[in-house]
Amino acid sequence: MKEKQEKQEKKEKKWALNILTIVFILVFLASGLYLLRYYMTAKNAEGALNELVELRAESEAEDDGIEVKTPEGKTILKKYKKLYKRNSDLIGWITIKNSQIDYPVMQTPNDPEYYLHKNYDKKDDVNGLLFLDAQCDVEDAYNNLMLYGHHMKSGMMFGHLVDYDSKDYYEKHKIIQFDTLYEEREYEVAAAFYSQVYKQDDDVFKYYNWPGHLSEKQFDNYIKNVKKLSQYDTGITPEYGEQLLTLVTCAYHTENGRFVVVARRKK
Repeated sequence: MKEKQEKQEKKEKKWALNILTIVFILVFLASGLYLLRYYMTAKNAEGALNELVELRAESEAEDDGIEVKTPEGKTILKKYKKLYKRNSDLIGWITIKNSQIDYPVMQTPNDPEYYLHKNYDKKDDVNGLLFLDAQCDVEDAYNNLMLYGHHMKSGMMFGHLVDYDSKDYYEKHKIIQFDTLYEEREYEVAAAFYSQVYKQDDDVFKYYNWPGHLSEKQFDNYIKNVKKLSQYDTGITPEYGEQLLTLVTCAYHTENGRFVVVARRKK
């Protein structure tokens, strides 16, 4: 009787072990498929974005003498003509030299987060695109241009924005080029800091409440707080009338964390 019971127990243990092995294999395969899919999605997105970079260069090299204008009658820079024809949601282009950040910037006032998970051809894409806050006006010198992008593990979009956590990195990347459709512009980094999306009743500085046109009082308050939060002293303090560029991405130091870089337009 005892021998029979021992055989039954061994049989049950073997069966349990087989089940665990099968579960492990299934989890391993699922993880592998997820990683493969993520890698392929990133590669496809990278290829599509490289195509846009090439289109910009191609457009700049051509000289057909034909002007392209926005509905407001403004003439678009030659290098952005083809890109604008392909998607008129384009508002500009951001480049940080010697970094992976070299992307188009979109703006959709009637659907502010449209490009959160859409690509340049308006198809679903987990990477999304960089986009400008709906309240912002690139032509207003008193604007805080707040620009958002995903912190992708692949490094795409604003995956490398958090590199500004390091002063050494800042020293080598002080200048951010942000072109509008009509003008080439440069901005100097003034501050870089960690923050988060706070609860509504938290009595703290919430950088995300300050996009768009700022009064002198609002501007001074914003700059005072971002300088206080900055990871290091850049020696640059923007003055009222200098347009601001604020870059925002997710950070993982806390729940709903964010990393923010603030720059001023060079005179």
